[in-house]
Amino acid sequence: MNMTRPEALELVQTLRDKCNTDKVEVIFLVPFTDIEIAKTLTNDSKISVGAQNFYYEPKGAFTGEISSDMLLELGCTHVIIGHSERRQIFKEDNDLINKKVVTAVGKHLIPIICCGETLDQRENNETLSFIKGQIESAYNGISKEEASRTIIAYEPIWAIGTGKTATSDQAEEVCKAIRETVKGIYDDELASNIRILYGGSVNSKNAKELFSKENIDGGLVGGASLKAEFIDIVNYDM
Repeated sequence: MNMTRPEALELVQTLRDKCNTDKVEVIFLVPFTDIEIAKTLTNDSKISVGAQNFYYEPKGAFTGEISSDMLLELGCTHVIIGHSERRQIFKEDNDLINKKVVTAVGKHLIPIICCGETLDQRENNETLSFIKGQIESAYNGISKEEASRTIIAYEPIWAIGTGKTATSDQAEEVCKAIRETVKGIYDDELASNIRILYGGSVNSKNAKELFSKENIDGGLVGGASLKAEFIDIVNYDM
């Protein structure tokens, strides 16, 4: 929940040209009020624009919510589903997350499906089983073809906005387990091709080490995306 329209205008103008690259896929996932301006400023670029949330019903008496059609009308191609803050603060459970995934793939919105454990779960060695359950629930009723149009983001809750980062080996272990879970649901082909991101205090200093891991295909960047530093994350291998 950052950036008024003038602030978003300034940030997107700062980032746009240096993030407009063929080397990596860049998506700006912005608050609802900034979608239109972000889309307008990136229309002539390779950068995609998406939303941070939506509701699975097409319309109706759901005051304060935004539908998939509303996002599509504004030119969104992606949407975050099940971010840990949605799960923890707004009590979104696995059933609701699954309904959102079903709606998103049905509308050809690309869902970025988030999963991640708390510090207690990690310390109690529950990380892999917990995340396996999150992934299996999110993909309930999703065909292989639909699943091929999804992205998964592993974001350990204890590392989000805290300045703490999972080590590259910790992140790789979980992302590998996520890929194995996808393989168990579908097959090796889909598991090999699905993109798995790491999110949790990603910055310009740790990006290269994280993204060099075999099962980490990119980052879901939070705080660092609000600064010009994001350019260095996008161009981490240059």
